[in-house]
Amino acid sequence: MTTTTATEDLPVVVIGAGPIGLAAAAHLTDRGLPFVVLEAGEDVGTAVSQWAHIRTFTPWQYIADPTAEKLLAPTGWTRPTTPVPPTGAELVEHYLRPLGGLFAEHMRFGERVVAVSRDGMDKTRSIGRSERPFVVRVERHDGVVGQLRARAVIDASGTWSGRNPLGGAGLPAVGEEEAAPFLVGPLPDVLDRGRDRFAGRRTLVVGAGHSAANTLLNLARLSAEAPGTEIVWAIRGTSPAKVYGGAEADELAARGRLGADLRTLVESGALRLVTGFATTALEPTADTVTVVGETPDGEVRIAGVHNVAAATGFRPDLAILSEVRLDLDPGLEAPRALGPLIDPAFHSCGTVPPHGHRDLAQPEEGLYIVGMKSYGRAPTFLITTGNEQVRSVVAALAGDRAAADEVQLVLPETGVCSVNAAGQDTGAGGCCGTPTGVDGLEVPAEAHRARPDGVPAQGFTTGVAGGGAVALLALTDVTPTGDAGSCGSGGCCS
Repeated sequence: MTTTTATEDLPVVVIGAGPIGLAAAAHLTDRGLPFVVLEAGEDVGTAVSQWAHIRTFTPWQYIADPTAEKLLAPTGWTRPTTPVPPTGAELVEHYLRPLGGLFAEHMRFGERVVAVSRDGMDKTRSIGRSERPFVVRVERHDGVVGQLRARAVIDASGTWSGRNPLGGAGLPAVGEEEAAPFLVGPLPDVLDRGRDRFAGRRTLVVGAGHSAANTLLNLARLSAEAPGTEIVWAIRGTSPAKVYGGAEADELAARGRLGADLRTLVESGALRLVTGFATTALEPTADTVTVVGETPDGEVRIAGVHNVAAATGFRPDLAILSEVRLDLDPGLEAPRALGPLIDPAFHSCGTVPPHGHRDLAQPEEGLYIVGMKSYGRAPTFLITTGNEQVRSVVAALAGDRAAADEVQLVLPETGVCSVNAAGQDTGAGGCCGTPTGVDGLEVPAEAHRARPDGVPAQGFTTGVAGGGAVALLALTDVTPTGDAGSCGSGGCCS
């Protein structure tokens, strides 16, 4: 980033005090750059705390940022050695709070960013634009609006607040707003805080990803303890096989077990499964809601529902960036250069090559979207990817282009790239520019790049012909259609 006397002494503003925002703070501290972290919640990891009861797939070794570990070491902190991945609550308690404590004087809680712009310039003005500081406007919990100036902005605000609607066309289903009292979000705490709401009642889970799988398994546990608890699962695909994943072949063992346990649950008949279901309407009454959807066999009405868990994925909130210049992938709403590298339409096994500041940069010099938000609408993200993103971005802001450009990313194999309707790894085509098996679909050259020696390709089962995506924590969701997969496990792009 170009700096002038007008901006070089200003702080870098980091939006969000989640895992990636705090990793950015660690790298800014290590580089000696002034910074401020703005967090809408009252504590670090506010969004993570909303799924505190969920255990992630990701072992500690892929969660803790190496620079954060270095800064924490003098306090006596060590990375947990247990092979068991943390829950959301454990992630906050054992990592985010200790890390946030290092930056207490830089943290501002209860301040929601509502807009980012350039000082004295709207987005139409170009001359001298990069020399002007950013203006970051915030709204405090008491309603007071303020703003601060910044030399750069790192948006690590995530996508938790940008949940996709139930409607199959990307729009809210008819009646969805009126049915809001029956909607419980993607990861409700059905065994503890929300137990009374779910016990002895009928819950519909909509979605075909890991958020849905976690909720279904917890509901099954509740059903065993509370008679009369009913579970209905609706997916858009023709088979749930893609959700089951790689089982024992998955290097993230917790994720493999999740898929295997879900398969067992479905095969036991403990829930009602509705396939090919695209939600079109919700019809609430005083006590229940009827969820209406189109299927290949015609309209299906799921009646008598007390709760609807909408595990339909997330999308980025770009409203706060409406007055800065963005260049985004038109479909994913990710940075344009990053989009092809993560687009499930082009990746049979979701290869995610190392990427850093150059792939994340925007026309608005000094603005970077990182972390889960950088993936836009792409359904999956791995926290270690975000750690590497901010390492590269902060190195670039510090003027160390050699370090910024030397990006590395090693991800755990998922064990299966893509499956057909029978859950079989199809093992043919679609990766690194090879034929996808889909008529009319060409893999663009920018969807792949040379991988460092020894870094394997990674995959995540989606069931999309020629498609895949890299794996995440337990938060994100995959809702693809189609049943022909491609790319044999372990042999793609390696």
